[in-house]
Amino acid sequence: MGKYLVLIMALVILVLPHQGFAHSGRTDGSGGHNCSAKSQAKGLCTGYHYHNGGGSSGGATPAPAPAPKPAPATRSDKDCSDFANYDEVVAYWNAKGYSATNDPERLDGFGNVVDDGIPCEVPSGYDTAKINGSPKQIEQQDSAKGEKAGYQKGIADGTKGAEENDSSTGSAAYQSGYSTGYAKGYTEGMQKFEEQKKAVDKEGYEAGKKQDKLVLPAKYQGNALLKQEYENGFNRALKEKEEAQIASFQEKGLEDGTKDIKNTPENVSQTLISAYVSGYEEGQKKLKEKYLKMGYNAAFTIISYKKPALEKEKFIKWYKEGFESNKEIEKIEEVAYEMGLNEEKYEVPQKYLKAETVYKYHYGLGEQAAEDADDTRTTMFGLGIAAWLGRRFYVARKMVA
Repeated sequence: MGKYLVLIMALVILVLPHQGFAHSGRTDGSGGHNCSAKSQAKGLCTGYHYHNGGGSSGGATPAPAPAPKPAPATRSDKDCSDFANYDEVVAYWNAKGYSATNDPERLDGFGNVVDDGIPCEVPSGYDTAKINGSPKQIEQQDSAKGEKAGYQKGIADGTKGAEENDSSTGSAAYQSGYSTGYAKGYTEGMQKFEEQKKAVDKEGYEAGKKQDKLVLPAKYQGNALLKQEYENGFNRALKEKEEAQIASFQEKGLEDGTKDIKNTPENVSQTLISAYVSGYEEGQKKLKEKYLKMGYNAAFTIISYKKPALEKEKFIKWYKEGFESNKEIEKIEEVAYEMGLNEEKYEVPQKYLKAETVYKYHYGLGEQAAEDADDTRTTMFGLGIAAWLGRRFYVARKMVA
């Protein structure tokens, strides 16, 4: 019997250290604990068991004195229950660089059927984007990459004024980010492009002021929009120069027209010739107005038309036309004549002072007409009396006979 007991104790001593390091986990006061789901999945244990000579569930026979304990092994494997809170889980997961495809400690899939890249049980509302390799983090990273690529392409397209938002590769998050970035970049690029267009327009304008033939710089030949801006500026300068020339020729024509000297320009464009002629005709109109007004005003100062001493017949013609067009003087003559005819006191109304000579003359005509009427009445009266006396004398002589 003693020989068998020694053999059993030797076997226990050999087995106990192996069981102590079979898997990780804390023991209770009896030297044992329940096997975790993780350890069971790894095939390390099942149910409640003992470590380092702990008590047996039977408890009938006291265990012999244990052999000296070896140094405890360092745990390299963790279970989800080893962490105080979920932030510790995430910190450990990220520090290890774990992911759905790199999870040697089997933290992912805890409580889940399929690995999803999220360790242990995530609390409700937790931002899983913090978790390395999580779907949400990957989505955000794809979106950020897409936005960056889209922005770069957008600003490149915007600065040349050519919209080409053509992303059709990558995940949905990448494409969404690309569109957002492109829109932002294109807007900024277009702002720069608008400033560039203004600069190009000005460059073309300055060139147009110095030369009449368009020579497009090579740097703008590959961009239709910038090419157009340069041409617009150049043509605007040409138009301004032409307008200035037209104004100059019109002014010269006007000056010659008012002097009645026509010097039609030669060896210039028909546009400039037309400008001169237009100015000349306008000068002639002004000149005619001058002589019409001269004749019109003369009607206030002279009794009847007298041919003026002017150098050209057309001036005399315009003068007479203005003299005869004065209908205002007819009213003045009528008022003055009536005043004289009615033998009213001579007094020129303030509004007729400009025609005092004519007014006085027609007042005199009216006054003379009144005198003539009086003389006629006196003569007729005398003739009537003489006729009556003659009749009476004739009758008397008949009676005597």
